[in-house]
Amino acid sequence: MLKNLASSLLLTERDAEFDDNPPAVKGRVVTTMAKAKEVRPIIERCITLARNTLEDQRKADSLDSSAERNSEEWKSWRGSQQWNDWNQAIAPVLQARRRAIQMLGDKEAVSVLFDTVAPRFEDRPGGYTRIMRLAQPRLGDAGTQVILEFVGERDRVKESAPEPVEVEADETELDETTDFSERETEGAVAEDSATEDTSAEGGAEEASEAGSEAENEDAEGDESAGDDAEKSD
Repeated sequence: MLKNLASSLLLTERDAEFDDNPPAVKGRVVTTMAKAKEVRPIIERCITLARNTLEDQRKADSLDSSAERNSEEWKSWRGSQQWNDWNQAIAPVLQARRRAIQMLGDKEAVSVLFDTVAPRFEDRPGGYTRIMRLAQPRLGDAGTQVILEFVGERDRVKESAPEPVEVEADETELDETTDFSERETEGAVAEDSATEDTSAEGGAEEASEAGSEAENEDAEGDESAGDDAEKSD
């Protein structure tokens, strides 16, 4: 079951333009959480196995002959030293392919693995797949559904906020700002002077009120003294 699931993920990367049942999205399968966690190490090991043979494959391709098989040119290449070098270079690749067939059980999936998937992750030391949980459970048993897919195709890109741009103010704007500040200063001075005048007027009014109260008290004192003198007479 796990071999079939791993092969299914690799077969989504094949050229399925004219297939009867092409994959909906390349490099992605929908399965349960338990299956995804079990099959992920198998896929990771297969990709690492194929990625380690890329250098040997390139060396073998440089030593290979382009002549048709069983032709005179091919027979001469077959008996030369170049064929021995090619045989030494292709041996690790052949061993890795046989090992991948044992792990996956599908020759077509192994071809896709070595020809398409492994070159994509040549510069990546690990972490070739990711698991994303789906919100909707599976119908029937309400199992947790996840997406198992290869990284590098639909990765999220972090975008940083743009740096603030300093805009130089024009001379007209500076003049307007200066005039506005001067008007504010003049307004503040006028408000202070108006406040001082108001406080002075308030003090004068308080002083006049105090004087009138003192005169009223003196008049009342004189009247009381006159009443006492008449009573004594």
